[in-house]
Amino acid sequence: MQSLSLAGTDARLRYHDIPGNGAPLIFVHGLGCASSCDYPRVAGDPALAGRRMVLADLLGSGFSDRPDDFDYAVDSHARTIAALAESLGPGPVDLYGHSMGGAVAIAAATALGAKVRRLVLSEPNLDPGGGAFSRGIAAMAEADYVAHGHRDLARSSAATGNDVWAASLLVSAPRAAYRGAASLVAGGRPSWRDQLLRLAMPRTVLFGEQSLPQADAGALPAHGIAVGLVPAAGHAMAWQNPGGLAAALHRALA
Repeated sequence: MQSLSLAGTDARLRYHDIPGNGAPLIFVHGLGCASSCDYPRVAGDPALAGRRMVLADLLGSGFSDRPDDFDYAVDSHARTIAALAESLGPGPVDLYGHSMGGAVAIAAATALGAKVRRLVLSEPNLDPGGGAFSRGIAAMAEADYVAHGHRDLARSSAATGNDVWAASLLVSAPRAAYRGAASLVAGGRPSWRDQLLRLAMPRTVLFGEQSLPQADAGALPAHGIAVGLVPAAGHAMAWQNPGGLAAALHRALA
């Protein structure tokens, strides 16, 4: 595992850097997750063999630091991913972001511009309002969520079979999960959808087959954004069909 000291903070971002060729592919995970948990099986799939891949844990998640003075908003996470991309060298990078990580990847790509060769997203947050989990978290007061809501959510998620996410959530800092959820509900300015539409690099949005129908699957191609499908999977596609996600990434990055 590698470690990046972030300028202007005492925090360090940690990531796996898997050796390989071509533009590094940076993985950005969703709310309550960690790339060190979600993506080793995806990165190890034969479909991505030989490619350099960087599995980044956002601040507050996985193995990265949990600074008390960080706001954990999407734009702030995006600045840390942009710093990571710049630290990898002068050449281009590819970005992949899932769910909240999709919003982070969009904001990072907006900041990085031509340094991003390809942008791939899976079921990203594009509009204000968040999803079911983020809305539920943000509906609480931060103090209440930190005191008991975080552990209660992990316990209820595990009880309904979502045990991997529950375990990953428990490793995340409660304050980071709360502030990330609140940022998703508030949305971006301009919106992450508007930012995505304005980006110039080739862009692909992936959907899990079990998540369909979704309006964006039909609407995004009209804006020059490719759409891909991960079979036999829903939103949690990295766990449900890691080989299918790897194959979809391979096609999007070709």
